Amino acid sequence: MNEQTFLIMAALVVVALLFDFMNGFHDSANSIALMVSTRLLTPQAAVVWAAFFNFIAFLFFGLHVANTVGSGIVSTAVIDNAVIFGALCGAIAWNIITWWFGIPSSSSHALIGGLVGAALAKAGWSSIVAQGLFKTSAAIILSPLLGLLLAIAMSIALLWILEKSLPHQAERRFNKLQFISSSLYSLGHGGNDAQKTMGIITVLLFANGYLQGEFHVPFWVVISCQIAMALGTLFGGWRIVKTMGMGITRIRPTGAFCAQTSGAITLFLATYLGIPVSTTHTITGSIVGVGLSRRLSAVRWGLAARIVWAWVLTIPASGLIAAACWYLASGVM
Repeated sequence: MNEQTFLIMAALVVVALLFDFMNGFHDSANSIALMVSTRLLTPQAAVVWAAFFNFIAFLFFGLHVANTVGSGIVSTAVIDNAVIFGALCGAIAWNIITWWFGIPSSSSHALIGGLVGAALAKAGWSSIVAQGLFKTSAAIILSPLLGLLLAIAMSIALLWILEKSLPHQAERRFNKLQFISSSLYSLGHGGNDAQKTMGIITVLLFANGYLQGEFHVPFWVVISCQIAMALGTLFGGWRIVKTMGMGITRIRPTGAFCAQTSGAITLFLATYLGIPVSTTHTITGSIVGVGLSRRLSAVRWGLAARIVWAWVLTIPASGLIAAACWYLASGVM
């Protein structure tokens, strides 16, 4: 590897970590919005709580999601510096756009869209690993649906269990239990989301000959991505906190507990299966499920529809931006 190639690779690693930071920044609302809206913790304390569990997530999960992103969606044979540059530019640009408008879109699917868009621009459909892309695309629907169904089931079960309890006593009890549910959700967030950047950095290292043999993620990549994710969460995307915590439906401590626990179960399952899902989609589905357990009108469907449109547009929009960036970089990198 010559010096120029090494410097380009090193710069792309830095950009990937910047994306990971933005991922934590953009998605911090997923972890803290319910804690803040139910007044469990102040915003400052909530981000510290979430960031800690984001960081230690690597202690609890394997690296199945990193392997999927790094080698299971786009053929490693077409990956080069320009493809990674395009993928990261597409994902970062879409994150900035949706953050600015306070729309909880998916950083994960922005990255997937960017990767697919840049690979298609370079080599066409033959560059795509159909099974991996299908699995990831199916998760766009299945992860929020599972979160929604679990939240409805848990909410109804709690209503039955707490039928004879005084409402204020039950809410006070579950406000404390949120410490458990929020920590589990933050673990799931850190476990699934940080691994996507790990996969991007690792395939970049393989493409440049820095790593050899079977696809594996070096420990320094793991720890760097977890730190970047946690730091991003510490800074927080406050525009989206308001949307997630108060915009979709009114949330009480019991509802927050159900939404966070349902989201955590979904993320744990997806991470175990190696599926890069959207933490934003998952928690949004869970929050809608809590609202539906009360009544249909408890959900602000206009806002929910706006969020769904952002989901639909994420992969094609980030993919188009990535393709354009690949064209700009292909002659330079």
